[in-house]
Amino acid sequence: MSSTHSIYNRLENHENGKSFDINEINTYCHENHEPLIAKYDLSQGLDKANLADRARNMWRYKEVLPIKDSDYIISLNEGYTPIHHLLALQQKYDFMHLNMKDESHNPTGSFKARGLGMAVSKANELGIKEFCIPTAGNAGSALSAYCAKGGLKAHIFMPKQTPQVFQLDCKIMGANVTLVDGNISDAGAVMRKANKENQWFDVTTLKEPFRLEGKKTMGYEIAEQNQWQLPDVIIYPTGGGTGLIGIWKAFKEMLELGWIDHIPSRMVAVQTNGCNPIVQAFNQGLMSSTPYEDPAITIANGLRVPHAFGHKLILKTLKESNGIALSVSEHDILNGLTELSQKEGLFISPEGAAVWEAAKILKASEWIKRDDKVLLLNTGSAYKYAENLYSHFL
Repeated sequence: MSSTHSIYNRLENHENGKSFDINEINTYCHENHEPLIAKYDLSQGLDKANLADRARNMWRYKEVLPIKDSDYIISLNEGYTPIHHLLALQQKYDFMHLNMKDESHNPTGSFKARGLGMAVSKANELGIKEFCIPTAGNAGSALSAYCAKGGLKAHIFMPKQTPQVFQLDCKIMGANVTLVDGNISDAGAVMRKANKENQWFDVTTLKEPFRLEGKKTMGYEIAEQNQWQLPDVIIYPTGGGTGLIGIWKAFKEMLELGWIDHIPSRMVAVQTNGCNPIVQAFNQGLMSSTPYEDPAITIANGLRVPHAFGHKLILKTLKESNGIALSVSEHDILNGLTELSQKEGLFISPEGAAVWEAAKILKASEWIKRDDKVLLLNTGSAYKYAENLYSHFL
């Protein structure tokens, strides 16, 4: 056994604090249908100086990750993605500090590599060999890749409207792909029916505890890449919301570890006008959302999530951080894609373009102040979405 010196020591229901055995296979709490959260013995204290000589990937934060035996880690060198300084747009729109963390540099082209790399590695440690997932595209690509790397089996359920490159990505990795009429929730329903005997491990967003732990490494990187000073505003495209929740979780862990001395960051959740359940709940002052009826087709596939399983955690994050939620139009997204490409040379995902448009809206309304340090999150590569974009640009 190759120890990672992880200080992971418990799993808790985020709502009632009920504990679950970390040596058993856990999904979510079936009593109240709430996610389980990995917790760590942060009182031990860790010296961030130990990071200096470690590999530039997400496993550099191994003590605060849930893998106990490094022999079970399945890695494609995910994480430690670059942060771009958006100087041209900063000057044009009178920001003093405007940056973008670019998750398209991950394996399989998106931030999903972090979450699925972690979930598959931990499941591998627990003896699981076969997985299933509903996906709008990128999560299926990531699960397929990590299962291929680990000699495991993936069953992918995706809407028929998903760009064909995602279908190809999954199939060429050896996954079993099922196309479904409707949206990601419909794909999930078909998957659950096919998996009624629970023969496959379900890695749906937040229905297992460890995708969140992979996503939270974005938060650790944001701090480390900025010399342990956090941005004032972090703007995130929010479908399932695991990244938003994870970044905030990382910040709170680092505060307890003494790696940072305060958290100035206000978290922003961005959705589309045609599917914005979190925005609607936030604007009504609610701490839970209801499923969005008949979500519109969007070029930002990852934002077409009518009901996030972790909706309460998303809204809790926004409240704790004094953040906000807002939505943008398809026209806005296309405009953002064009502007980022032509001004910064960055061909980013439609979800990332939505984030940039939200930043402009918040700057114009003065919710973002001129001297705020603003960080945008681009969650993936535009090349995966090319067929969505042809009719708009060619």
